[in-house]
Amino acid sequence: MRVTKRNGQREAVDLSKIVRAIQRCADGLDDVDPMQVAIKTIGGVYDGASTRELDELSIRTAAALVADEPEYGLLAARLLSAVIDKEVQGLGVYSFSQSVALGHQLGLINDRLLHAVEAHARKFNDALDAERNKRFEYFGLRTVYDRYLLRHPQRRTVIETPQQFFMRIAVALSESPADAIELYDVFSALDYLPSSPTLFNAGTRHEQLSSCFLLDSPRDSLADIYQKYADVAQLSKFSGGIGQSYTRVRSRGSLIRSTNGQSNGIVPWLKTLDASVAAVNQGGKRKGAACVYLETWHADIEEFLELRDNTGDEGRRTHHLNLANWVPDLFMQRVEQGADWSLFDPADVPELTDLWGERFEQAYRRAEQAGVAKKALPARSLYARMMRTLGETGNGWMTFKDAANRSCNQAADPRNVVHLSNLCTEILEVTSGEETAVCNLGSINLARHLRDGQFDFDKLGETVRIVIRQLDRVIDLNFYPIETTRRSNQRWRPVGLGVMGLQDVLFRLRLPFDSEAARQLSTEIAETIYFHALDTSCDLAAERGAHPGYGDTHAAQGRLQFDLWQRAPAKPARWEALKARIAEHGLRNSLLIAIAPTATIASIAGCYECIEPMVSNLFKRETLSGDFLQVNRYLVAELKRLGLWIPEIRDAIREGEGSIQNVAVIPDQLKQIYRTAWELPQRALIDLAADRGAFIDQSQSLNLFIENPSVGALSSMYMYAWKRGLKTTYYLRSRPATKIAKTTVATPTQAVACSLENPESCEACQ
Repeated sequence: MRVTKRNGQREAVDLSKIVRAIQRCADGLDDVDPMQVAIKTIGGVYDGASTRELDELSIRTAAALVADEPEYGLLAARLLSAVIDKEVQGLGVYSFSQSVALGHQLGLINDRLLHAVEAHARKFNDALDAERNKRFEYFGLRTVYDRYLLRHPQRRTVIETPQQFFMRIAVALSESPADAIELYDVFSALDYLPSSPTLFNAGTRHEQLSSCFLLDSPRDSLADIYQKYADVAQLSKFSGGIGQSYTRVRSRGSLIRSTNGQSNGIVPWLKTLDASVAAVNQGGKRKGAACVYLETWHADIEEFLELRDNTGDEGRRTHHLNLANWVPDLFMQRVEQGADWSLFDPADVPELTDLWGERFEQAYRRAEQAGVAKKALPARSLYARMMRTLGETGNGWMTFKDAANRSCNQAADPRNVVHLSNLCTEILEVTSGEETAVCNLGSINLARHLRDGQFDFDKLGETVRIVIRQLDRVIDLNFYPIETTRRSNQRWRPVGLGVMGLQDVLFRLRLPFDSEAARQLSTEIAETIYFHALDTSCDLAAERGAHPGYGDTHAAQGRLQFDLWQRAPAKPARWEALKARIAEHGLRNSLLIAIAPTATIASIAGCYECIEPMVSNLFKRETLSGDFLQVNRYLVAELKRLGLWIPEIRDAIREGEGSIQNVAVIPDQLKQIYRTAWELPQRALIDLAADRGAFIDQSQSLNLFIENPSVGALSSMYMYAWKRGLKTTYYLRSRPATKIAKTTVATPTQAVACSLENPESCEACQ
């Protein structure tokens, strides 16, 4: 038999080459059997088969064995890494500088990056370390290969390796070779990763590097509504995740004076927005995505809550839009009191949109007394409808207007108002008709910040200082699709530094997610990040000046985030010294911390997402890159030590849909540590979020998990979240929406009985 090589030549099959290639990749992986993969690959050989087909068969074979032995994921990643090297070298590319030169020749790389690399090619080439590819799990490297590496426009083969990709991003985001190499070291160590738009676009012809865009509600005019459609399309085209309020738009039945007709309300406008979001698919890299916010007093709120229903008039459904409630404290108080709630047409009470706190409550009560309400209903009835929407669709997120404004650094001046959050509910910035809020994101991999069985706070501080400078630099490099985004970003210079891998840290320290020790550690991590972020931003202000809006912030008046929460930090002396420095120099950035969802970049980094508990010890993930089995490698290591990682136990975990709670032989201590999100009390997740919230000046993408949601349970949960002072919550995850059908447990290559995460609608924040 003969095989076809990548260059088109045919040669006789050499089975020993297949075996040797797999054995080389398995070096140091003590728990894998390279011959098992080799034999399966050899079994797929046929006359005329391409070497690429055989490589892919080896990779898939190794990946399919992950559920039985996690180390096969490392083997699959190494095999894929070898394929990438062959692909890149097939284009005559052997170094980073050659990759950049080819990318520029093909029209993919911009002049600025090319010139920077040409000036320092040897330094950058020498700094690359191909051995760091061994840190990738298969799922992570496959994601990088399929979706992030630059590709030849005609051949569609990649023109850069993963390490060249990291160096490209680092050089594009740096001001000097030393800074670039320092940043490359952080990226390639998987200590930290920027969000997807930065990874997609840094160094390219269109450097739209920002993750999130928040558009104020269109003014109640035809021209402004259509202008906002155009704005959304431009932002979505370059990988932005969109948040938009619709609270200013008049409700159904409102008089249209120019035609003497009646408005059809917000639903037809949102139907048009829904179609636009679906049409602009972000260059084919992923679906467009947007979230619409509506205040709870808007007269169309009940129709708004029906937009994601799976039944009813399709002309009044928006299956591509996400929905979020922008909830004032007064509504929650009336729910608690069992009082009535009034709904208004914003054309009658235009002032309510720009008011919060006591000023909102006074204006709201005046409007009620004036008799201009369109409808009154029991507050608990509307709240129950909101809970049903959450339970049935996961949508209709609860975000709290007063908490968001009360603790927003930008909102010290009452003229500056937070009107909404973003697509993933972690960004809180002021907006207006003249300013479209923007945020640039990145996340620290906490799993890479442990040393000798302890969390390494010194390393965490060093990482924060490096990456805050990178995030600030994005503001100046960024391509702004519309002028209102440039205006806002230059005035406020906000960034959003987040985290991922909290669950990994707790597993490695053997702490249950809901333990007091976990709560204390989570809070200390948040305080450390906030301190070093502020300190670095103060350094930047001393070097380059404070951001232009600094005088309108709470920080300018000596108040930091924990002051706005009325909480005391753990180390007050260092905070007082920092406040004195801020008073002297100001801050370069108005906002610094936001915990975004990190499904994609956490996969690249090989850690659990953001601040979330795991959803299952064994599960299948469905992504645009394919389906991937994943197993909890920490649990596997524990069971191996006990001699319990045997077929019978693996089958029992599959049968338990990734839970170990009913596996009798597993010790109770492990059952406590390795509970899934469905088995944890959600009060613990809320308490963790509230405790760290005093050190998060934006917000957190906080998913909550209930296996079988009921209105009663959800009502209590979100009431508790509001009382704890949370600014926002994100998806409600329910188990029926995340299960897949059982298959036999005898075939490890098949999808096991496990949980599948709800598909994310956007990766802009990830």
